[in-house]
Amino acid sequence: MADTITFRPDEDVRRALAVLTQDGTSVSNAVRAALIEAARTAAQDRLRAEAAALAADEADRAEAAQVLRDMETLRAW
Repeated sequence: MADTITFRPDEDVRRALAVLTQDGTSVSNAVRAALIEAARTAAQDRLRAEAAALAADEADRAEAAQVLRDMETLRAW
């Protein structure tokens, strides 16, 4: 059985829930889907920020270029 979580929605949340449930979706399913989507978005944002930081790291880019040059000599054809 899933844990029960309660919260106090403000007016903005009530309006958002009205939009998400206007097609008959239950409040529980709407909240569940919104939380999963928010977590997915947060993870993507973190990855995007990490990729941007790596792309801006000159030393890391130089090392990656050197690895590619070193691997080129190992090619069979």
